[in-house]
Amino acid sequence: MSKKTLNTSNLETLGAERLAALLMEVSAGSADIKRRLRLELSHNLGAGELAHDVRKRLVSLRKSSSFVGWRKRKALVKDLSTQVAMIVEKIAPQEPTIAFDLLWQFIEIAPSVYERVDDSRGDVGDVFRNALAGFEDIAPRALLDPDALALRVWLAVEDNGYGEWDGIIALMAQTLGSAGLARLKALVEDYAATPLDDPTDDHEAIHFLRSLREGSHYAAERKALFVRSCLQQIAAVTGDTDAYIAQYSDRDLKRRDIAAKVAMLLLTNDRAEEGMAHLHGADQDGQRSADAAWDDAYIACLIALEQTDKAQAHRWASFTATLNARHLRDYLKLLPDFEDVEAEERARTHILEHASISTALAFCLNWPDLLTAARLVGARVDEIDGNQYFLLTPAAEALRARHPIAAVLLWRKIIDYALGQARSSRYGHAADHLADCALLDAEIADYGAFPTHAEYLQTLQTRHERKASFWAKVR
Repeated sequence: MSKKTLNTSNLETLGAERLAALLMEVSAGSADIKRRLRLELSHNLGAGELAHDVRKRLVSLRKSSSFVGWRKRKALVKDLSTQVAMIVEKIAPQEPTIAFDLLWQFIEIAPSVYERVDDSRGDVGDVFRNALAGFEDIAPRALLDPDALALRVWLAVEDNGYGEWDGIIALMAQTLGSAGLARLKALVEDYAATPLDDPTDDHEAIHFLRSLREGSHYAAERKALFVRSCLQQIAAVTGDTDAYIAQYSDRDLKRRDIAAKVAMLLLTNDRAEEGMAHLHGADQDGQRSADAAWDDAYIACLIALEQTDKAQAHRWASFTATLNARHLRDYLKLLPDFEDVEAEERARTHILEHASISTALAFCLNWPDLLTAARLVGARVDEIDGNQYFLLTPAAEALRARHPIAAVLLWRKIIDYALGQARSSRYGHAADHLADCALLDAEIADYGAFPTHAEYLQTLQTRHERKASFWAKVR
């Protein structure tokens, strides 16, 4: 390796004096570098001195009100990350109690930071979420009173406007212990028993507008959901399954997604029969979007109850209804040799006839089964929606090597849709796909019942001769 390569070993040869001079030079125009160097100097004097400087910086960040544009966001993220690193990596090993307070103070500045930065990319939020995870290691080593910590946690979750404290109860569970968790539960229950504030001084017009915007029971429902979430988090960390389930109303338990969640929770406690009862008690006609979770829970309960035949039957039924690949794989795994081959062939037949061709095509790509995908495209090309370019484009790419006709048919559907609907923003992609069709034409000896490339191109020119912007891209 060259001695001029920038690495630790080569830089050490420069010596402390030259490196110090270089650092002074490069930090002259950088506030970030200066700030980092000061923090390192503080750490050299001890964790307490470094903690003092970090606390000052956090106060400064909290007080700052200027908007951070996209040009300065990267610097802000770096600054925030540096403060977390100082707390977690340098202060915590020596002073965990001080580090705990500093990390708590850091999370508390999240709202003021979010209010003055556009975090559509999520990088600022990532810093705070990663920082929060640091409590799992620091909190058990810090000297904390469980009762005071319970109050601290409650005040945090009660004012969790940006979700900056999401997951704090689980992170603090070990440190809170049974006494602290009991105190936290009491605080939540006291809040639940406290009547909602009644803004009697508001004008009637304000009441009317609020009722239109929120509904008459909005505040009460929001409070009830918040209380339920808190109590369920406490129940989860204490392993109290019954307390967790008790937070759901009878109406909640009728929902298929909640019934599935409850069943899986009971299953982990070897209570499969109770889980099955909840699944059977759920509404069988609604919440179709929750079918996957319900099916998974139902199959898991059947397996736990050693009702393998019923589990297999439900796996096949679920596959035929939804083309759930995981259920098909699990179904095939339990079949004897040769029977699995026959079952997979039955599955292919069903896929070719499935009501939703897009679902069937997606299944074939993910399985993968490109031969069935090609047969599907050839048999039902007229049903394909050319607007689904997000499915058809990768499908065509996957098929082009071994099944070029199927790939060409998919590209044609995309082209036809773009031109037929005059989607000029897609003309560039359509022109590329037409070029792909031309490239594969040399590999296709017989198009069968479908038009050749020359015939398709002639039809395209006749139907869309006036779409000059498209033809310009083709040329």
